[in-house]
Amino acid sequence: MNYRYLGKQKTLSSGVWPLIGLAEAREKREETKRYLAAGLDPSEERKLEQMRSEFAASYTFRAIAEEWFLKNAREGLSPVTLSKNRWLLDKARMMLTNRPLCQIGVQEVLLVVCRIEAARHYESAKRMRSIIGRVFRYAIATARADRDVAVDVRGALVAPKVKHLAAITDPAEAWGTDAGHCRI
Repeated sequence: MNYRYLGKQKTLSSGVWPLIGLAEAREKREETKRYLAAGLDPSEERKLEQMRSEFAASYTFRAIAEEWFLKNAREGLSPVTLSKNRWLLDKARMMLTNRPLCQIGVQEVLLVVCRIEAARHYESAKRMRSIIGRVFRYAIATARADRDVAVDVRGALVAPKVKHLAAITDPAEAWGTDAGHCRI
């Protein structure tokens, strides 16, 4: 279709005939006219839409999770914490595969967490939801996701049973001190 934008003659193709039918070509022509009526260049809008779709497809859960993990490593998190986070991320990546982050829904996150919960590892399931949520929040902060779907899973988990540990109530008994001094 030929059109003029800012005084320049331009051409925009709708596609090749056997692949694009007449009705679809007419719809694309009407869409082009709507862009022109709004003061937008249809060719530039098509390029932007293609860039957006490539951008969304290239940012998978795996890529963003790895970026988030490396950011935490640069921030100086403890090696033990990094090891635990790596283990949880590896389990999540096995189940979420290479899907773009914007296509992952509540059901997928719930499935990942419920598999861990089914093995009666309630604390690990809670941490997994937390780690997935951190990756989503990092993606939101870097403008690669719109919302954190892990938040919606919060109420679906079994709360881990709290095990209280004995506390030191009398330091003299614990350290063997007399009047605050060590007996050594």
